[in-house]
Amino acid sequence: MTMKKYFGDRAFYKMALTVALPLMAQNLITNFVSMLDNLMVGALGDEQISAVAIANQLALIFYLAVFGTMSGAGIFTAQYYGKGDSDGIRYTVRFKFVAALIITAAAVCVFLAFDEPLIRLFLHASDEGGDLAKTLAFGKSYLRITLIGLLPFALTQVFSGTLRETGNTFSPMVFGLLAVATNGLFNYLLIFGKLGFPQLGTDGAAIATALSRFVELGATLIYIFAKRKSLPYFRQLFRGFSVPGRLVREFTKKSLPLMGNELLWSGGMAMLGVAYSLHGLTVVAAYSIFTTVFQLFSIAAMSMGISIGIIAGKLLGAGKHEEAVDTARKLIVFSVLLSVFVGILLFFSGGAIPLLYRTSEESKALAVYFIRVQALLMPLPAFANASYFTVRSGGKTLITFIFDSGMLWLVSVSAAFGLYYAFGLNIRVLFPIVQGLECIKCVVGYNLIKKRVWVKTII
Repeated sequence: MTMKKYFGDRAFYKMALTVALPLMAQNLITNFVSMLDNLMVGALGDEQISAVAIANQLALIFYLAVFGTMSGAGIFTAQYYGKGDSDGIRYTVRFKFVAALIITAAAVCVFLAFDEPLIRLFLHASDEGGDLAKTLAFGKSYLRITLIGLLPFALTQVFSGTLRETGNTFSPMVFGLLAVATNGLFNYLLIFGKLGFPQLGTDGAAIATALSRFVELGATLIYIFAKRKSLPYFRQLFRGFSVPGRLVREFTKKSLPLMGNELLWSGGMAMLGVAYSLHGLTVVAAYSIFTTVFQLFSIAAMSMGISIGIIAGKLLGAGKHEEAVDTARKLIVFSVLLSVFVGILLFFSGGAIPLLYRTSEESKALAVYFIRVQALLMPLPAFANASYFTVRSGGKTLITFIFDSGMLWLVSVSAAFGLYYAFGLNIRVLFPIVQGLECIKCVVGYNLIKKRVWVKTII
């Protein structure tokens, strides 16, 4: 009886993997290409890889703000889908569309006005050296070109996110693969000037990224137009464009905490990068390599978390509360066990990846150290991530706001700065302490799930 409580049968895992595998495949290819991009930029030098890493860290704030807002309305989309309410889904798409325009406009204004001071936050002189002026110049140029792709990225999230929330994770995967293939190809052509293309270095990487955003959006819209008869919630989307005021208030009520959470979480991750950058440009390069490798190996846990949100949200929308609880419990256990396997794989193989980079030996060695420390801690972010999406599936966005970004700022960021300034800890001592503090988040997440605060139908 105890085993049945935590483990499902073959049909159960087949159902779960039908949702999760396309997400894993898309994220695997995306992150693998990102690693190749990172390797290509890394071939240019420590300044270039550090500049691109800093610019991408700033752009991540925008990406996650969009993701958070879309996810807030997406909670309703999943539950409307479980109920079979196409009009409700159509309202969520309209809300997401307007929100995407507003967030993009705000982000472009902020990055154009404050790009230099934001990048300078990550630049600190150290004994290891590194040309900070060159890093700043590369970072500004890269970030400004990347702005071109912000709007198509945001609009893609509106439409592909809706497809995922209504159970179609395969098609967005295909469009994502097309985008990353475009990105990878043009990175090679434009960074190094191959096949007659100009050699643009980091600017070439930025152009390739922006181009891939347009390709993904175009593919998504073509698919929706071709399948419009089987996707009733996309039909007449812009005819009589309106959303009932009551629903606007409900969507906003759920979206704002998630948008705030993603803003603060991405800002917290950026500040964590700033804290680590206090140890020098070598650490910035090493942390960039580590982040790329870790994202590649954390795909399974992240995809399982998203899947839990989709599956549990659909069950809650259909009023199947006990089935939602049972399903979430089994998927959380599966996600953690999967992370143990991935952690072992990362520990023994991930250390070889930094050796492919043409950065300094110091940054390579430090990146290997970061990777192996994180490999030992893999179950912690896996459980925390699964807890976050479980609680969010029931519309408890304010709780997830405190749980996610609140814990990051109050615990991890505070510890990273405090331990450095108070005790001057070496990065090899500081890093495992800060990363290990994820255990506190796991304890909080376990109690939230156990108390069933998320078990609620909100439509």
